[in-house]
Amino acid sequence: MRKQHNNNLLLTKECGSIGDYQLTGERVYQAVEKLKPIVHRTPLITSETTNKIVGKHVYFKMENQQKTGAFKFRGATFKLMQLSKNQLKKGVITASAGNHAQGVAYAASKIGVQATIFMPEQTPTAKVEATKTYGAEVVLTGASFQEAYEASMKTQLQTGAVYVHPFDDYDIMAGQGTIAMEMLKQEDRIDTFIVPIGGGGLISGIAVAAKHVNKNIRIIGVQSQNSRAMYNLYHNETPKDYVPTRTIAEGIDVKEPGKLTSQVIREYVDEVVTVTDEEIAASVLYMLERNKTLMEGAGAAALAALFAYTDQIKSRYCGVIVSGGNIDISSIPHIQRLADNRQQAPRMEPPNFNSTVSL
Repeated sequence: MRKQHNNNLLLTKECGSIGDYQLTGERVYQAVEKLKPIVHRTPLITSETTNKIVGKHVYFKMENQQKTGAFKFRGATFKLMQLSKNQLKKGVITASAGNHAQGVAYAASKIGVQATIFMPEQTPTAKVEATKTYGAEVVLTGASFQEAYEASMKTQLQTGAVYVHPFDDYDIMAGQGTIAMEMLKQEDRIDTFIVPIGGGGLISGIAVAAKHVNKNIRIIGVQSQNSRAMYNLYHNETPKDYVPTRTIAEGIDVKEPGKLTSQVIREYVDEVVTVTDEEIAASVLYMLERNKTLMEGAGAAALAALFAYTDQIKSRYCGVIVSGGNIDISSIPHIQRLADNRQQAPRMEPPNFNSTVSL
């Protein structure tokens, strides 16, 4: 059940405006048209086995088959398309150790602009090399993402390059929202979207786009129980003993929610839930074994929530976002061990939540 919020938001469901910027369904439609010749229209697949298990028609949006292996390419490309010639001349810059780095790098190569990507020194070599392959200049610096981010911002101030934020940017949100428009073209009966949340750019775009098409569509966000900053904010609670810990869903491991995305999520998202790493791991293995599909941890979070809360999710036609598939193959044994322990791992549930509440 959605928690009620008392917010003096500039964003409203009628106009969808935040300040002077219009984040509307029309804006997402613009992104759809601009991105058509560039992004993959990824498959929307169903599974009779999954349908029988959960008692619903389930549709998986396979963004793990998107260019660069994740949805991030959509938002990054649309963002770069909005830049002026003068801005493009100065190049773009960002910090990332994951899918955003590759999304920006590839988008920049398609548009013809120089990209500089700051990555922590301990970033896996495969991710560094993939980013370089797309033509970006990679700067390895710092022991953590935060240190790489601070270094990138310092360079941005010196060079005047445009900083491409991974989620807290309206153009990024609009680009990601094209996923919802595609899904509803592929299957117009979808009544619920289940979406992983890191910083919130993906779910913000999807929520605004989906509710523009049908205001009765429900949006459920999912975070890892180990890293649940947006969950805490949405439910107006941060336990005193809460300390974020590592999660196998590193793609949604964001320590601080976006300021802009938080507003959109509070207004448009119907519920935010958490799942355990053990449940995420079990979902990775399920898709690998049953559907021969490889998902990264973040990409499996939505399916994990469907399995965990299936009795509460009152949906007949459920859309599940498989946000990415860039997984380190060497992590599979660890994922197997986690999955084996899923029954023993206690899951936290939303406030005022019980088995009779409908999501």
